[in-house]
Amino acid sequence: MLSQEQRSQLLRIARESIEAVLHGRRPELNAEHFDDTLHKPAGTFVTLRTPDHHLRGCIGSIHPVAPLWQSVSNSAINAAFRDPRFYPLQQDEWLRIAIEISVMGPIEVVADPEEIMVGRDGLIVSHGRNAGLLLPQVATEYGWDREVFLSQTCVKAGLPPESWRTAECRIERFPAEVFGE
Repeated sequence: MLSQEQRSQLLRIARESIEAVLHGRRPELNAEHFDDTLHKPAGTFVTLRTPDHHLRGCIGSIHPVAPLWQSVSNSAINAAFRDPRFYPLQQDEWLRIAIEISVMGPIEVVADPEEIMVGRDGLIVSHGRNAGLLLPQVATEYGWDREVFLSQTCVKAGLPPESWRTAECRIERFPAEVFGE
């Protein structure tokens, strides 16, 4: 679990990283200003929302490939400017955007779908070259039960909704620590 100070620092990193790119600069982040926890590798997703709570961008990495502070910076920039579902964030809208950060926990294979707890677990469903991921808060936001959550993760993967019931489909879960502005 992150402290409130660490959460605030990560939110500041995300916002400053987006602002730097909006102004044509690279983020100027000094690794020496971050404690040991923020230096541990972690997967993160950064979600951007409009004032009326609509999705405006969400990109991240499930795998811990960079220190937490750097992962948040990269994910924030990618969510703002590289999410293929949206046009790049514009100067006139960025101050109204709310930032949410999800710090990923370890991924584990689901042996029995009954193990999945809505609100705690995020899901990854894969079959062949298709894979889809939904963060834990998605099911809660939409009021989905376990089966709908599994079906919607299949849809995100480009699979038929009931694919999760087949033996060929791989289901994984992960926790995430989620916080925002």
